[in-house]
Amino acid sequence: MATAGKIDPRTAEHSIAESFVAARRSGKALSGYPGSIPADLAASYRCQDAAIELWDDEIVGWKVGGIAPANWQALGSSRVAGPVFARALRRATIGKVVDFPVFQGGFAAVEAEFTMRLGQDAPAGQTEWSVEQAFALIDEVFISIETAGSPLATINALGSLVVASDFGNNHGLILGAPVAGWRDRAFEHQVCRTDIDGKTVGTGSGQSLAGGPLESLRLLLGICAKRGRPLRAGLLVATGAVTGVHDIKSGQTAHIDFGDYGAIDCRAVDFGKAR
Repeated sequence: MATAGKIDPRTAEHSIAESFVAARRSGKALSGYPGSIPADLAASYRCQDAAIELWDDEIVGWKVGGIAPANWQALGSSRVAGPVFARALRRATIGKVVDFPVFQGGFAAVEAEFTMRLGQDAPAGQTEWSVEQAFALIDEVFISIETAGSPLATINALGSLVVASDFGNNHGLILGAPVAGWRDRAFEHQVCRTDIDGKTVGTGSGQSLAGGPLESLRLLLGICAKRGRPLRAGLLVATGAVTGVHDIKSGQTAHIDFGDYGAIDCRAVDFGKAR
């Protein structure tokens, strides 16, 4: 995988990044993938690194998404990662609906996730982690919703290489209440439910993720270290969709119930209208 740093502006990866960044800034959809689809995850992350250079915001966390098991061997991973930026981090308040933006003509979805906050820096040179080592870095766990989104409507259909190249198909994170007693890891088994406009569209728990939420953190630590972006104290890690990835349109409202840990309500609005 590429080391973090400047990507040559003459490369195909930089051109792809420029197209995605321009579309994300304007809120305008892309009619198709802006170039040739990267050949492997290393090339996809070079696109992502170039886009991070171009994006004028601070990384406050990372999202981790699943890769279809049939592609694990070919891609060399069961997870794909993308940055979460400061301006796209929203806080949930009990009894209030959180508005979040969607690209008109693009892709938008909500994902129920458990988000972990790191309490200490990961050693820069460590690229292999155990679940126990990863768990030791956590200082808080929250209920949350990843608001997945891209100006490319077909991003998920085109697969994980395309997802990785466009910020991991992330368009924000809604952070909810802290999870009480998270150290006993009971949250990994909590059954959650996602409703859109009052209709249940998915249920599941952390066991829906291959290896569970901590496996997502374990793998992300290695992915980021190999890219020259070791995880630091205070960063948030959204560990994966526990009830599935649920498409949502502007004007629709999602209610995600995390059982004993609370709930979050959010509403999709047209790009530029979310506060």
